[in-house]
Amino acid sequence: MIRQLKALAALALMLCPPLAWSAEWAQWHGPNRDSLSAETGLLKTWPKGGPRLLWTTKGLGKGYSIVSIKDGTIYTSGAIGKQTYVIALGLDGKPKWKSPNGTAWKPEPWARFARTHGGARATPTLDDGMAYHLNELGRLAAFDAKTGTEKWAIDTPGRFEAKGPKWGYAESVLIIGDHLICYPGGKKGYLVALNKKTGELVWANTTIGQAASYCSPMLVEVAGLTQIITSTADGVLGADPTTGTLLWSHPHTNMRKINVINPVCSGDRVFISNGYGGGSVQVKLTVTPDAVRAGEAWKTKAPDNHHGGMVLIGDHLYGSGHYKKGWGCFEFKTGKETWRTKQGKGSILYADGMLYCLDERGTMTLVKPSPAAFKAVSKFKVPPGGEGLYWAHPVVCDGRLYIRHADRLYAYDIRAR
Repeated sequence: MIRQLKALAALALMLCPPLAWSAEWAQWHGPNRDSLSAETGLLKTWPKGGPRLLWTTKGLGKGYSIVSIKDGTIYTSGAIGKQTYVIALGLDGKPKWKSPNGTAWKPEPWARFARTHGGARATPTLDDGMAYHLNELGRLAAFDAKTGTEKWAIDTPGRFEAKGPKWGYAESVLIIGDHLICYPGGKKGYLVALNKKTGELVWANTTIGQAASYCSPMLVEVAGLTQIITSTADGVLGADPTTGTLLWSHPHTNMRKINVINPVCSGDRVFISNGYGGGSVQVKLTVTPDAVRAGEAWKTKAPDNHHGGMVLIGDHLYGSGHYKKGWGCFEFKTGKETWRTKQGKGSILYADGMLYCLDERGTMTLVKPSPAAFKAVSKFKVPPGGEGLYWAHPVVCDGRLYIRHADRLYAYDIRAR
């Protein structure tokens, strides 16, 4: 069975080869969904006050969607009033189009602490002249990337008998060849593939039995097997990209059943972390002719990454904690902590030999990655774009640093001269 799955997965990879580096950032977390940019020629230090601000645009509404960029256009999403919109901007920050994508999500009246947490979550995925977006209540739509004209849309909770996550769907959908992959988490489709041109169902996995959380799927090769890897409310799993067949799963959750960050994969290992006391676990995959076995390589309480993500540079993981706050560095093979700062919690990105660490209070720090110590080089404060924390992850593309906060998007020039 596994030999057959390997052959099918290899065919899938041929139809959709690993994404090449370019001056585009066409989906969540970049070309390979790992928050690693191949940009070069960037500033190694910033002036006092930060790099030059090229422009600021407003009118994006509420939400934590980051930007995706392709063919000279920037895409994001936001909630304006009671409506979620997919929004396209020029590279000068000027609006190109704005198209509705269903009713916006907002916290229940009892969750007063989450008053500022409403709005769009998912980042548009760009492919073959289209922009694909899943809104917080599960409306999945395809838009013409140039005009914003809606081509098709489906109600994923209704279609697949799914109950969406408590805090709204946050998944940025994945494109593999002609297929759109998403995880509604429903009885008629936990993990599904749709025809990206029509929205028609290609396959649906109805056996996984795990509710959706807030993670976005990845197409990666682990232990020599190309697979879709994502996290659910109960743990992390791998599935065959051509059929949706579950290859393996491993439990890892927390008191709130919240898994957010993309797994970090290397060799035969899959790393996943979460907050709320869940900590981190690394899974080792062993592929035999008959099955894929997932065994625990190590488990630790730190890092306990909440939703800012982590990056793998060489043999070390970098990122922040939740209850165990502070930016930190950890050995990928063992989980051993090599250093951790006393303060800091946020999102992280790697580009041109540097880490871009945006804390949730709006301080952006440029850091030289080192297993020995936290080596901050420069930092600046990002202006507020509205209420709430700075939870939208930064993007580096074509010599620019993009930072979203609430209603505003900031574009900074970070190209070395």
